[in-house]
Amino acid sequence: MQGVILSIITGILISIQTVFNARVSERVGSWATTTLVLGLGFIASLPIFYLTNDTSLFQLKNINKLYLFSGVIGVGIVFCIMKGIRHIGPAYAVSVVLVSQFTVALLIDTFGWFGFNTIAITWNKVVGICIILSGIILFKLKR
Repeated sequence: MQGVILSIITGILISIQTVFNARVSERVGSWATTTLVLGLGFIASLPIFYLTNDTSLFQLKNINKLYLFSGVIGVGIVFCIMKGIRHIGPAYAVSVVLVSQFTVALLIDTFGWFGFNTIAITWNKVVGICIILSGIILFKLKR
C-alpha cells in the first residue's frame, strides 16, 4: 500500500512540477529552467541527505556505472516534458508520457532489463496499453 501512496504522490508532484517548469520556461527559456530546476533540486536534496544519515554519497564501487547516467536522463525528462506541455498542453502531454512510461516499464518487466525479474507479458497487459492509447486518442479528439 505504501508503494501505491508514494506513486500517487509522485504523480501529483510531477504534474505540478512540469506545469511550473513550463511557466518558468516562458520567461527564462528551456535550458535556463532545466538548470534552475535541477540545481534547486540538488540544493534541496543535499541537506535532507545529510540529515537522514543515508549511506555514503560516494559508495559507488558496486554500482553499475550505467545507472549513474540517470542524472543526465533527468535533464532530458525535465526539458522534454516542459517543451511537450508548451506545445500540446499539460493533460495531453502527461497522458502521452504515461503511456510511453508504462510501455517501457512493461518491456523492462518482460525482458528483465536492468536486473529486474522477468514477468511474462500477457494479453491483458497488451489490451491495457491499447485501452490507454484509445483513451488518449479520444481525449485528443474531444479537445
